[in-house]
Amino acid sequence: MSSKANFSWSEIGSQNPTFSQIRTTIETPFYGNNVIKVTSLKEAYKLAVDSPGTVVTDMPVYRPEEIGLDAGSKVLLFNDGNVSGRAAAARKILGEPGVDKEDLRGKVVEAIYQSRSKLMYHAEVLIGLDPDFMVKAHLLIPEGEENILYSWMLNFQYITDEYMKMYKSSKPIANEADIYIFSDPQWSHSEHPMGLTFFDTDHNCAALLGMRYFGEHKKGTLTIAWAIANRNGYASCHGGQKRYNLADGKKYVAGVFGLSGSGKSTITHAQHGGKYDITVLHDDAFIISSEDGSSVALEPAYFDKTQDYPCGCDDNKFLVTVQNNGATRDEDGNVVLVTEDIRNGNGRAVKSKLWSPNRVDKFAEPVNAIFWLMKDPTLPPVLKLKGSSLASVMGATLATKRSSAERLAPGVDPNALVVEPYANPFRTYKLANDYTKFKSLFEDRNVECYILNTGDFMGKKVKPADTLGVLEAIVEGSATFKKWANFSDIEIFDWAGFVPNLEDPEYKIQLVERMKDRVRFVESREVEKGGFDALPADALEALKKVVAEASN
Repeated sequence: MSSKANFSWSEIGSQNPTFSQIRTTIETPFYGNNVIKVTSLKEAYKLAVDSPGTVVTDMPVYRPEEIGLDAGSKVLLFNDGNVSGRAAAARKILGEPGVDKEDLRGKVVEAIYQSRSKLMYHAEVLIGLDPDFMVKAHLLIPEGEENILYSWMLNFQYITDEYMKMYKSSKPIANEADIYIFSDPQWSHSEHPMGLTFFDTDHNCAALLGMRYFGEHKKGTLTIAWAIANRNGYASCHGGQKRYNLADGKKYVAGVFGLSGSGKSTITHAQHGGKYDITVLHDDAFIISSEDGSSVALEPAYFDKTQDYPCGCDDNKFLVTVQNNGATRDEDGNVVLVTEDIRNGNGRAVKSKLWSPNRVDKFAEPVNAIFWLMKDPTLPPVLKLKGSSLASVMGATLATKRSSAERLAPGVDPNALVVEPYANPFRTYKLANDYTKFKSLFEDRNVECYILNTGDFMGKKVKPADTLGVLEAIVEGSATFKKWANFSDIEIFDWAGFVPNLEDPEYKIQLVERMKDRVRFVESREVEKGGFDALPADALEALKKVVAEASN
């Protein structure tokens, strides 16, 4: 599948659903006489090197020719002032209740007008790395923001002859045009102190205003790509997927879903001490076909935290660009990075595709199991969910803790446990769409469903070794799950030191309350945003059944 870039005269106009007021507004400045087209990754690198404030380290890019760069290219560092995370409060989605189209359109029009006196760069990338699903995306961004431009082209698939041939040979997606994103990180407005990200995902476009953080550009682009996939027969996934190639010739495909800090990247890339032959699809963005259960990666590179990777760590040799980290000189006088979030929280980096030694862009094999990663202290390290409604609604009520990747509005408790449906805060379509897609995978394709608690269980930390041990037992088929207490659709695997005691009144109360939290969340979807995210009746019924069984 591929998006459409050009139109015949007969296709242009109000009768074509591709064209809308917001899309036309955002696309038009791409053709201005103040725009320079950046046509290669090498060109983007040179622009970033020369951009004021860039730290050109003495750390070489690993095997640069294999990722489109010249020999001798260096890792680049750029810092964003006091901004080092996403701002959910800045997101406005056209079509959601309370979003004032005329007000926001006016601000975008004015922002575009103000950009006319700036030199603007236009870059193109591909999203989706297999002919099954490929869309082209365009970014327009002003001079001075070359590091964002370069990281954006690195994160997604920069244009090559090979990928353009693949793109042109893929089947067009009906009524889906290219993605257009207008960005001006230098924009400011008194009514939007945290910036403004305005999406018209029905027409594949967005304006990112006042957003310095590269993560806004990465996830803003994926937001639109995920919406396209959702409309065209795919479950959109913010998670990781890996394949265990077992000794007996069998293959086991596991998808893990969790927010930043939940362990999804660690689990996705874990090699289990060399115990298995592992193939990785991606650790952040992919889609699963509702038709055949196959999966396609949306991007080649990795946008990863630098918190757990100290200077000198082997993994750091795969860094290409780095954001919001420090720098110093080593004993040889070389400029090197200071990582581990010493400078600030949520230090980040774009790592090349080479980080994962066995990486592919598509799993033709259908997914075997989905793992919801949660940080809920009432849940043991692993649970197996049997009913398709319960399996899907537990993904819709995925509980976790906030991470340093978020820039929070005033008054928001950073320590509160929160629910983030399917670990994807970037969804712009109705929540019921995701619920139905995942329920279909569990019901029609017999995909197994598990919850992995990667936080703590009643005060006892669940270590990564515990989680990986559970995963190994499931993959090998040695994990014995049994009925848990009165629950008809939940099974438990006894793990030493983490066996829940429902005879303990305090534990039982907390478990019931956490399940009631999920009930209240689903009920709240009926009224919040005018019911935009209301779920089918069976979702609430499945949760209420768990509460009733836990209370007995």
